Amino acid sequence: MTQPSYTPETKAHLVAKIKTYFAQELGEDIGQFDAEFLLEFMGNLIGGAYYNQGLHDAGSLFEGQADRLREALFAMEEDAL
Repeated sequence: MTQPSYTPETKAHLVAKIKTYFAQELGEDIGQFDAEFLLEFMGNLIGGAYYNQGLHDAGSLFEGQADRLREALFAMEEDAL
């Protein structure tokens, strides 16, 4: 899988969240560079797992919708007889 890419706005938001987490939960003040490095590292480390789970969830949703569509088509077919 390729490295996650973010819009500048999204990256800035995520980096700010990382810095806030470290300050509030760990009592550590990390700089911009460290927060960006951590974002990149974690994205590469676990990003693929989240991506795959998202694909699985989307596939399940699609299958459910397809099942409902098949049922509706079958009901229409029965009514036409």
